[in-house]
Amino acid sequence: MRSILYALLSLATVASTLAAEAPNTNDAGKDDGWDEKGADTTFNGEKVPPMIELTPTTMGPETKKGNWIVEFFSPYCGHCMHFKPIYQTAYEFYYTSKPFLSSDDADGDSLNTFTRYYDFKFAKVDCVAYADLCKDRKIESYPTLMFIQDGEEKQKLRGSKELKDFSDWVEELLESIRPGTRKEGGPKLPKVGATSVETGPDPKEADGGDKKEKEKEKEKVDDKKPGAAKASPSTSAALKATPIKETKPSPTPAKPASTANPSGTVTILTADNFDKHVVSTLEPWFIKFYAPWCHHCQALAPTWANLARQMKGKLNIGEVNCDAEKKLCKEAHVKGYPTMLFFRGGERVEYHGLRGLGDLLDYAEKAAAIGAGVPDVTAEEFKKMEEKEEVIFVYFYDHATTSEDFKALERLPLSLVGHAKLVKTSDKAMFDRFKISTWPRLMVARDGNPTYYPPRTPFEMRDVKKVLSWMKTVWLPIVPEMTALNARDIMDGKIVVLGILNRDRSDEFILAKRELKSAALEWIDKQETAFQLSRQELRDAKQLRIEEAEDKNDERALQNAKNIRINMDKIDRVQVGFAWVDGIFWERWIKTTYGVDVKDGESVIINDEDNRRYWDSTISGEPIRLSRAAILETIKMVTANPPKITPKSSTGRFMSTYISVRHFIGNHPFISLGMFVGFFTAVMLFGKSRRRRQFGTTGSYFQLGEKDGLLGGLGNGNFGGAKHD
Repeated sequence: MRSILYALLSLATVASTLAAEAPNTNDAGKDDGWDEKGADTTFNGEKVPPMIELTPTTMGPETKKGNWIVEFFSPYCGHCMHFKPIYQTAYEFYYTSKPFLSSDDADGDSLNTFTRYYDFKFAKVDCVAYADLCKDRKIESYPTLMFIQDGEEKQKLRGSKELKDFSDWVEELLESIRPGTRKEGGPKLPKVGATSVETGPDPKEADGGDKKEKEKEKEKVDDKKPGAAKASPSTSAALKATPIKETKPSPTPAKPASTANPSGTVTILTADNFDKHVVSTLEPWFIKFYAPWCHHCQALAPTWANLARQMKGKLNIGEVNCDAEKKLCKEAHVKGYPTMLFFRGGERVEYHGLRGLGDLLDYAEKAAAIGAGVPDVTAEEFKKMEEKEEVIFVYFYDHATTSEDFKALERLPLSLVGHAKLVKTSDKAMFDRFKISTWPRLMVARDGNPTYYPPRTPFEMRDVKKVLSWMKTVWLPIVPEMTALNARDIMDGKIVVLGILNRDRSDEFILAKRELKSAALEWIDKQETAFQLSRQELRDAKQLRIEEAEDKNDERALQNAKNIRINMDKIDRVQVGFAWVDGIFWERWIKTTYGVDVKDGESVIINDEDNRRYWDSTISGEPIRLSRAAILETIKMVTANPPKITPKSSTGRFMSTYISVRHFIGNHPFISLGMFVGFFTAVMLFGKSRRRRQFGTTGSYFQLGEKDGLLGGLGNGNFGGAKHD
């Protein structure tokens, strides 16, 4: 079989050679489009040309044909710096790999080269040098990897990846280009930065021969071991008479194999089987509701099928045709196409993220994890999680925690998918670290700083809707980067201190982020202290009423005082958030909205999105500097009611007037009502006076003594101008 394959490859090589024109030595190596200026590298003994760097002029023509992976990066991005050697190693590895084993070295014209066989190339784009190109390609974060096929964007993968994860993605793309040519499980990969590794597919025959040889060698070694001698009859009898327990470590119970998505395909769901597969089970489902005529749905179809293959054995992937299943889609409250909903039993949550394969995979992986329930962690495991996760919710419980508490807890992860991690613990070391003395208790750790869910009673801890409302206010990092996906979460319903930073100035960028975070942590501490003082004041007031009633022997007043509930939710507190935005990437929006040019340096804007207003100066009229003192002082001024610093409008004059009127009515409802009644009364009186002036003093009566009488000229009998004698 192998000899036939080699013969075919040889024939293909000869045919291509005969058909080609006389070779030009100056053009050698240019067939694949890899010759770029820069030093060559060596991998597996072969020279590897520098990776192609695309520009706005070469991007379109170069990627018009063939298969391309293009990395969009910033040289000042930490994640890009981490991914740079990984991407370079993967490029060198695949460039020098051979689709088939061959004893002959393949030259540039041979079909047995990775580039020619798959028509596949790697490239990169510097988004600092070519910001407009990255903006046109809708690059929102760095690094972003894009798979382009014949000039058309097919998939997008965001964020830095490890070599194995990146290779798995490349292997999937190669398998889709030439089905059946890639080895299951992927190739043997080099270490990052290495200059060699074994390449090429492993023939099954060679595998089988190696295994047999290894087994024979193992048998020989076992025979030579002293313990391998056969036991004598007396020894055997002794062993039978005196059973000895083997001291083996207790094995960790294996997790049951997942039954989700066994075939790796998209399940067609209808009204007949939806209840059976989705609603009546606790298995997680990721379902797309679509219409066949929808262009966005058609574009999403191959990505959705690819997602099903990737999530084989992990997560059920389904779809519903809303043209055929109108009632089912109506019950699911589908208002547009495509709509993607994640189901678990009777509960669901809508996916609002991007539709690239990388984004969907990231969400699906996190969603699949909730099928195993809320993980139980120790203090040591939690420390390791803190190194990877920026936001972690922790549920503390003890032996007295009831099944009702745990049922309420299991309903929370569904809404947290894609936002934050939820774990539970009964580890005493965790209790000591976070000073937990009552159970159950809920806390969120953001960058190592704990914030506690205020209610403590079991009834309030089981109020899922109330708990989720609190979680939504704290599930962002303390100082997140604002992107197109999280802008609404960051801006809506609160005043936001927005740091406008420039990644190009790396030193200033790090210091600015640190200063912004310090200001945020200090503000949170002050707010927590103020909250505790307010609650203590209410408790003192309640205790004072109780003591006063006891002194007067007033049983009714005493009972009323004891029934007073201290509800901190009724205390109106201004929510303040912190975030930063990449001034280069969002330059146009920042300039048109706030009039800030990031080229002038880092700056701070305090934004009130609900009222479409912002502050860019302190009480003294100076621009807000990126310092903790300036930020905290200005926050105090703008959160006062009314603000002590005059705000600027982030909208037009008409919208600004409308918002000002609405704001006045909300703050002064009774005055507004009186003004409205007064205005309405004035209009009525004015209209009445105009009617009186129009009719004069006669009101609505006619005068019989007028010249023409009641019928005017008609009273004299002059009909049609005819005369009568």
